[in-house]
Amino acid sequence: MSKSTSTSGPASGTASRSKPIMIVSGVAVAAALLGLVSYTATKPSGSGGDGGSSVAEVSVDPTAGVYPELEAYARRDASDKLALGRADAPVVLIEYADFKCGYCGKFARDTEPALVKKYVEDGTLRIEWRNFPIFGEESEAVARASWAAGQQGRFWEFHRAAYAEGAKEKGFGKERLAALGRQAGVGDLARFARDTDSAAARAAVSADKEQGYSLGATSTPSFLINGRPIAGAQPMETFTQAIDAAAKAAEATGRKAAGGESGEKPKSGESGEKPAAGR
Repeated sequence: MSKSTSTSGPASGTASRSKPIMIVSGVAVAAALLGLVSYTATKPSGSGGDGGSSVAEVSVDPTAGVYPELEAYARRDASDKLALGRADAPVVLIEYADFKCGYCGKFARDTEPALVKKYVEDGTLRIEWRNFPIFGEESEAVARASWAAGQQGRFWEFHRAAYAEGAKEKGFGKERLAALGRQAGVGDLARFARDTDSAAARAAVSADKEQGYSLGATSTPSFLINGRPIAGAQPMETFTQAIDAAAKAAEATGRKAAGGESGEKPKSGESGEKPAAGR
């Protein structure tokens, strides 16, 4: 599937509207499996809170809108430094996001902390981060820096600092990234700088980005919850319904993935944003 980067991103204050997002699964099971899944991204209006935003529909049927082949995208790697929660949690939420995306920041500040408290802390949910930089060179640079912070166990602290209110407006130049590293409590800043510019960082970010494109994601944030695609920083209700349905389905099948724990926790808690010309 071609890599699409639309130039028509939503502007703050625009009315809620729906935009179809295409997700293509390319998981090989014995032979090549290619499924085309269409779902709708319902975008919130304005820049404040969940008030006035539309809620994406999530069926009460725990299997509705779920594509089992997409569950294979969960890594469940206990050593993954960009993941949060038990590797054997019954539900995995995968987030494809960009640190320059305002809607991603809204999710990080307003919704994610509540999900951590409600579901991660009791072992129900695991959150796996995927760097999906689509807004140009600074997006790529801050994605690599987040990976570098993760190598010293400070990814979620960096995540919180980079998504703080007003952070993206300051840009993500080299000096700014160093400042964010200090703010995140990265111990070895010289190593952090080297890791940010390393081939390993570029490869890790590229792998995440290619995975997002392989799914057909063209906007941020995009999510998979046990094979159920959700587009945009939807209100809390959308995520709780999807997580509850996934947990119910996992319980019904007695499914539990093998694995350990990832002990890191984020210190912080807009719908889908697309790259805009000149951003």
